[in-house]
Amino acid sequence: MSLKIVDSQSQTAGHKRNPGFPLDLDWVERVRMNRSALERRAGTIGTRRSVKKDHQLAWLLKAVTLMDLTTLNSDDTPGRVERLCAKARNPIRADLIEAMGVKKLGVTPAAVCVYHNFVATAVRALEGTDIPVAAVSTAFPHGLTPLKIRLAEIEASVEDGAREIDIVIERGMVLSGDWQGLYDQVRAMRAACGEAHIKTILGTGELATLNNVAKASLVCMLAGADFIKTSTGKEKTNATLPTSLAMVRMIRWFHEQTGIEIGYKPAGGISKAKDALTYMALMREELGRNWLEPHLFRFGASSLLTDIERQIEHGITGHYAADYRFAMA
Repeated sequence: MSLKIVDSQSQTAGHKRNPGFPLDLDWVERVRMNRSALERRAGTIGTRRSVKKDHQLAWLLKAVTLMDLTTLNSDDTPGRVERLCAKARNPIRADLIEAMGVKKLGVTPAAVCVYHNFVATAVRALEGTDIPVAAVSTAFPHGLTPLKIRLAEIEASVEDGAREIDIVIERGMVLSGDWQGLYDQVRAMRAACGEAHIKTILGTGELATLNNVAKASLVCMLAGADFIKTSTGKEKTNATLPTSLAMVRMIRWFHEQTGIEIGYKPAGGISKAKDALTYMALMREELGRNWLEPHLFRFGASSLLTDIERQIEHGITGHYAADYRFAMA
């Protein structure tokens, strides 16, 4: 069996990074989201189309390449991070890769995401690969330490070798409508990142309304965010399809107005292969095929890879294996 995945290097060659733009409060105030319409649209995404057999296997392999393989637990250790990085080097069992005839593709996740304390460990463990290390930063998950401390944390992670920084915004600024304050903070964080790409975590489950989610998305993009991301994974409500629709439609509007492509990262609660396929369908239908590449779309995931491996084995053998056969970290 031969499956083809588009080479992400050719897709990223012409990508222009978001330079940031002046804060346009008139644009922010024009933002409106219709919750009922978004919920109706969200309800159709996973039901109108499905992919089967070899096509499904190809989509599942693609999903692996879009994954930020993540460990963000209070009991993380260097050993756990090293094991996660070993999994990142070989995310799918060798016998399954051989059965699909895709060894030459070199399928790996988009990044490994860890706390700042483990950035150097992950960088060493991934040496010799092109898998970047992403660090959650800025007092993750609450984002409520003094700004100078948060900026210093970003700079320390970059110095240790992180090529991507996932920052968290102060949700209170959104709830109080302090768009200038939010813009200024994200601009400062973008500057601290330097060449490292910045993903801004909105904490959408704590923003009260979809209008707030959409406005916060726009302000972060104007401030220079390379990605907008739903959640830390620690909130009571994390990524949802209606919230995702609000965010990706702001990405589309931003692209129409500026010509700049912004990435999207749903995180938290996406643990099943079926859910991953639904989010991929959303991106393709709302933004186009170009957004199904790692420079524009990521899953924040820890257990998702296990279910994808199980589904791949089922597609090849017709049988489901127990979770423990697919070791993570």
